[in-house]
Amino acid sequence: MRLDRLISLIKERDFDGAIISPGSNLYYLTGIKIYEAGERLTLLAVSAEGDYRLLAPSLYENVVSKFPVTFWRDGENPYEKLAWILAEMRLSSGKVLVEDTMRADWLIGIMKLGEFSFHPLSSVIREMRMRKDEKEIDLMKHASRVVDRVFEEILGWDILGMRERELALKIELAIRELSDGISFEPIVASGKNGANPHHEPGNRRIRRGDMVILDFGARWRGYCSDITRTIAVGKPDERLVEIYGIVREAQERAYRAVKTGVKAKEIDTAARETIAEAGYGNYFTHRTGHGLGLDVHEEPYIGPDGEVILENGMTFTIEPGIYVPGLGGVRIEDDVAVMDGRGKRLTRAERELVIL
Repeated sequence: MRLDRLISLIKERDFDGAIISPGSNLYYLTGIKIYEAGERLTLLAVSAEGDYRLLAPSLYENVVSKFPVTFWRDGENPYEKLAWILAEMRLSSGKVLVEDTMRADWLIGIMKLGEFSFHPLSSVIREMRMRKDEKEIDLMKHASRVVDRVFEEILGWDILGMRERELALKIELAIRELSDGISFEPIVASGKNGANPHHEPGNRRIRRGDMVILDFGARWRGYCSDITRTIAVGKPDERLVEIYGIVREAQERAYRAVKTGVKAKEIDTAARETIAEAGYGNYFTHRTGHGLGLDVHEEPYIGPDGEVILENGMTFTIEPGIYVPGLGGVRIEDDVAVMDGRGKRLTRAERELVIL
């Protein structure tokens, strides 16, 4: 049980307990699907002695079953019930791990209940979540097959003259038909807008000669995929064709560098040096990749400062790009799992330049 593993890590690191708010960590540890609780206090308290209990509003009575839980109703003071839970666990003071993304007002309320020294939960739980088991990777494979299929569908659409936001919505609907939903809002960046890595799709219409960056992801049983492909609509600028070849080579070199025992930053170096050697080093403005799992961005991060040593079960993206203001951009992204000592692509959509 994952909670047992967390308790062991809490003890090993000399913490007294943990307090976890809704999100991917709560789901990972318990299987309870409460991703957001709004303003209603919802927390999982865990002690180093092995006790744990969920505090939740009564509206989740039909969601939480077969798990130790205390419910509170509107009109009651949930912090009084939390104080009782913490007292029962002998967790009214000490070194406590807290969810990195916990609401500030909740944390302030907890601070009033005892003499705590708070520390980020990520410092411990990352050790668990960075290494996916076979079932987790299978779920990510499924999410990756969804985006591969959606990309194939896109190639059959008539996107000339379509607005960026219209295409983004069409991509989102295609993903939702095949999965549990999107893992993030799709990015569609056409023409000069491609020079912005995180461009928000707007009203610009796709024109003949455009390079178009398409970045989207699916979610399946909680696990994410994330793919980027850059396509051309009609004959593109020759410089962008050259850039596409450089980015494709950088992505391939980075992928080939994935092996157990190497540091994450070595994957970044493989991509970055390829782009720098071609004279575009100043136009590669972000890290080469990020970890992928229940969150679309998690450990390990594939950047110049990535000291994590790769191990079997780690999953992440490889997504180098070149972005030239006034011209456009190119990014190619795949999801990769470390398996049997080497990298294996989970996303397999066409990586050669497609001209529609």
